[in-house]
Amino acid sequence: MRESKFLEFKENVTNTFLKTVSAFANYGTGEILFGVSDAGTLTGVENPSQVCLDIENRINDNLDPVPRFTIGVNERTSVITLRVEEGEYKPYLYKAKAYRRNDTATVEADRLDLTRLILEGRNLSFEELPSDKNDLTFETLKLNLVSVLGIESFSADTLKTLELYRDKKGFNKAAELLSDNNSFPGIAAVRFGDSVNVMYDRADLSGISILEMYRETLDMYRKYYQYEEVKGSERVNVSMIPEECVREAVANAIVHRTWDVNADINVSMYPDKIVITSPGGLPRGVSEEDFRMGGISILRNPIIGNVFKMLGLIERFGTGIRRIKSFYENSKTKPSFETTEDSIRITLPVFSLKNNLKPDEEKALGVVTGRRMSSSEIARETGFGKSKTIEIMYKLVSEGHAYVTGIGRGRRYSA
Repeated sequence: MRESKFLEFKENVTNTFLKTVSAFANYGTGEILFGVSDAGTLTGVENPSQVCLDIENRINDNLDPVPRFTIGVNERTSVITLRVEEGEYKPYLYKAKAYRRNDTATVEADRLDLTRLILEGRNLSFEELPSDKNDLTFETLKLNLVSVLGIESFSADTLKTLELYRDKKGFNKAAELLSDNNSFPGIAAVRFGDSVNVMYDRADLSGISILEMYRETLDMYRKYYQYEEVKGSERVNVSMIPEECVREAVANAIVHRTWDVNADINVSMYPDKIVITSPGGLPRGVSEEDFRMGGISILRNPIIGNVFKMLGLIERFGTGIRRIKSFYENSKTKPSFETTEDSIRITLPVFSLKNNLKPDEEKALGVVTGRRMSSSEIARETGFGKSKTIEIMYKLVSEGHAYVTGIGRGRRYSA
């Protein structure tokens, strides 16, 4: 038996356990076992009934507000289990301070944590807080509403309907994010070469409407991952990475990120993949398994989310991950989804169709996988002629199986 984020051992009763009571009440139901050493050895307590009463009194006298809790005694081992429920009336304070769990330790919540707890206790999100600006303009939002929904007029009533403005409170943070000019961080998009030391292009998208951030990020994606191919008498647009997946990932990064953190959404574009990293971990109430399965969505920013849904930028809440996976169903390469306490990362690899390669193409692809090679080197290892090698590599690159860097004699192929 070992301590964890939601389990703590105490050999004796001292007031230090009250910090952990605050942490569990604020951040997630947990248990404290009294009569267990730090190493997990059962030592028991003397006079368990009196100790239970002592624990109860300490909680009632020192926590504000008092969370829900239950106390039980194992008659065989004399170990006391204190179960503290996550509460609705946050923050739960011990000596005027809120606490949280950091792995197996209990630490004081910082100012940002405390602000979020206060909002959660009031059933509010950051985007609902009043903006300190009263001169916001919304040309970008207006153009989107006219284009998508065909609205004929844009007025204060429109902003009220979108929950961006109230007569007594004015604009909120969501309105500020959707306005033409704001002071929030945005999206940092970079197109890399063979390594992070080589940057071909960069776009720092901040201080503008989140709708404009979204559009400009997609424009940069199209620049590097889409091209036209002539097939017969037609020009066909080819996407190395499905545009629907990039749309979904960027829109969700904007809608679900924590906007009270001064950090950009990072969109890193590599020859073989796009990596989108969004500040803020999973919304409270969503587990990592829920996230990966893509069946549950708790909106961190419901006002922004509803605007994006209304404009068709998000199809349905909670289906983004499943939709991305569905587009890669017939691809050898698969997207990946990673979460930490402070971020969410989605990796969209270059699309690679299954079982559509001829034997010679499979051979050439095997040669360049994990390497950087010129056409002459590929021809030498495969035994193909120079023109055949170039033809095969062109097809592999155009279909997203391989990628090419450099020009002229510096051209190199990889996979």
